[in-house]
Amino acid sequence: MNSLLLLGSIPKLPLANWIDGFVDWLVQFTGFFNAVTNFIGSINNAFQWVFDALPIWLFIVLILALTYYVNRDKQNWSLLIFEFLGLLLIWNLNYWRDMTQTLTLVLTSSLIALVIGIPLGILMAKSHIAEVILKPILDFMQTMPAFVYLIPAVALFGIGMVPGIVASVIFAMPPTVRMTNMGIREVPDELIEAADSFGSTEWQKLFKVELPIAKTSLMAGVNQSMMLSLSMVVIASMIGAMGLGTKVYFAVGRNDAGNGFAAGLAIVILAIILDRLTQSLTRTRRKN
Repeated sequence: MNSLLLLGSIPKLPLANWIDGFVDWLVQFTGFFNAVTNFIGSINNAFQWVFDALPIWLFIVLILALTYYVNRDKQNWSLLIFEFLGLLLIWNLNYWRDMTQTLTLVLTSSLIALVIGIPLGILMAKSHIAEVILKPILDFMQTMPAFVYLIPAVALFGIGMVPGIVASVIFAMPPTVRMTNMGIREVPDELIEAADSFGSTEWQKLFKVELPIAKTSLMAGVNQSMMLSLSMVVIASMIGAMGLGTKVYFAVGRNDAGNGFAAGLAIVILAIILDRLTQSLTRTRRKN
């Protein structure tokens, strides 16, 4: 009882005020955040321009051709049929534009997560100090509720696709960092010693030995990051990110179960297609 009374007498830490002050301090650097917004927006607009320029039938053909190519050793006809019927259903439901906007958000956030996450994973694998520092940060990024990321994202980047992408990157990047670190650390010591015996430099060992062997783990991280980015679609719609998430968000507000289920089904179809494609790239093929 005495310990509880003593604990209650300790003044409350002004943690919320500290965070607010830090965000207000960051807002002062408007030039930097405007530059970041323009850079991310240009990547997003480039993806969207490509998807808008492609006829729908050609987009479907390209997806089917890519799926057939990456699964040519297995000839997974069931996946091809599912993709064909699923994309036709999205087209028929008039969700095609929303689907491409969602795909743009996922691809942009996944690309940025890879560009940042893979070097961080390599750094963790090469430096024990970096691993000790980054591990708790990654734990924090993965366990913090995704909604919390929307608040500073809006304060720093406004509303629209860019803050949704930034929140998605923060939420989706940890798997790429962790899997890259794990893949490089699991490279057999015998191969490292063999590379050293041939006089390989650190860069040669990294690009010719470690990364190729760690490819399976790295691609598994890419798959997880992409799925986490897709899971942020509905959440990002709350701050102006367009796409299928907006349809679901509006349906929830209107208690419209039919349109909400239809838009959710379109998200599921897109998620399955992306998941199967990245899994096919992860799978190591045997040469005949």
